[in-house]
Amino acid sequence: MKDASENVAPRKLATAIREVKNGLADRDDVVVDMREAHRMRLELMAAELTPIFEDIPDDIDMFDLAISSGLQPRLWIDAVAHVAMGRDRRTYRFVRDTRQGRVVLAESTEIPPVAEQVTRYIAERIVERQRMLDAGGEVHVSSGAPVAPAGEQDMEASSKSSHWAAFLSSLAFVAAGAVAGLVLSIVLFWDRIRALGFIL
Repeated sequence: MKDASENVAPRKLATAIREVKNGLADRDDVVVDMREAHRMRLELMAAELTPIFEDIPDDIDMFDLAISSGLQPRLWIDAVAHVAMGRDRRTYRFVRDTRQGRVVLAESTEIPPVAEQVTRYIAERIVERQRMLDAGGEVHVSSGAPVAPAGEQDMEASSKSSHWAAFLSSLAFVAAGAVAGLVLSIVLFWDRIRALGFIL
């Protein structure tokens, strides 16, 4: 009776390589399909928000309705806020990046609730900008964070200068203490220093 392994045709490396390539191609197709599906849903959200962006005054350029490319497309509202799809590929997630981390502002499988929150966010940013201008400050729109008014900047500058003055006075105090300690040591150990021949 022949061994069963003798009935199996020898496996070729070329066949294995072809199977691996086919598997990778299938996975790539899935990734491409997911990316295209995400992009298509974000385009629907962008179409919903287009009238809102058309109403933004021309002198306000902090907002930019644009879909980025990549493995996970995003619909950018401004420099710090965007809409992306959740892991289930159906949930719209409106998030904002802050100093404390990413904050979810709205999340829904439907477009209107998320679009409503985006509209409110834009309105809040515009009002915030106007209040800063009315207070005599400047607005830094590229980073999505307002710059402090001139008065606050002056206070911050004076605070920094007072810190430097305190640091320098402390440094002078330490140096004076070191010199005094050196003089005291010489006085106390004068006889030993002379005996060792350090001072003629």
